[in-house]
Order: sequence, then structure tokens, then C-alpha cells
Amino acid sequence: MIQPIQSYNFNNPYTATNIQMPNNQRNYCVFNQQKVDYFVNQKENALPYLTSILSTSNNEAQITETLYIMDRMIDNGTKGIDKLYPVFSRFNNTNSPNIQTFLAGIYRKTQVPDAFGPLVKMLIQNSLKPHNPYQTFDPNEEIGGAILSYIQNKKAG
Repeated sequence: MIQPIQSYNFNNPYTATNIQMPNNQRNYCVFNQQKVDYFVNQKENALPYLTSILSTSNNEAQITETLYIMDRMIDNGTKGIDKLYPVFSRFNNTNSPNIQTFLAGIYRKTQVPDAFGPLVKMLIQNSLKPHNPYQTFDPNEEIGGAILSYIQNKKAG
């Protein structure tokens, strides 16, 4: 049986505990899989809680983890995530490659029309700045993939 969201407490859920951001040895994030699975299994019931995190947090690791959870929720068939564009759009101007990557993935899957312009803007801005040699992956791969997905879907009708 799934517990109600209010009873969730993995070391204060508003903190970014057990999150490992990419580094020189690993080009991906590592999240608390138990926490991720908990929220993914809550489906629509978890959306208000996760939306409040995205609306208020300024912690890159916490935002990245929450976007990852939302991405997994889309894959799990959670309804209503496409309606959260106003919350996601808060991050449209971020310079964080981690946030950009997960945001682009969500936009690719939800195909919210308002997200196309910000994706193009992200890609152009990233292309104009010098490559960071300490960056372990290129968010433009996901951003470009999201843009191509929009174009393909537009052509398909």
C-alpha cells in the first residue's frame, strides 16, 4: 500500500540529501532511488508536493532531482505534468547544464507549445558561450533532441 504524501520523510524531503551531481569521473546524477520510486508510484497525488519544491527551491541538486522525478512520472503515465509548464518555465533561463538537460527531456515528452522557444534560446545561448572543460556532458544533446522532436511532431500533424 502506498503511503500518503504527508507521511513522506526521507531526512526532510526539502533538502537535497543523497544526491550526487555529475563530476569528472561520472557524467550523470545519482539520486536516492527509494525516494524517486516513492514519488513516481504516487502519480498525480505527488504533483502538488513536487510543484511546491520546484516553485520555491533555489538548490540546483534538489531542482535536478525533482525534474528527474517528474520525467520518470511522465514515463510512468502520470497525467497533468504538461499543465505544469508555468512552474517549469521558471528554469527556462538557467545556465545549469543539469537543470537544462532534465527540463529539455520533460519538454520533449510533454510537447507543450510554449516550451519550443525557450528550448531554441537555450541551445543558442549555450552555443555562444565557450565550452566548459570541467563540464562532463553536453546538455545541447538533449536540448537539440527536444527541438527535433517538436519539429517531427509538427510535420506529422
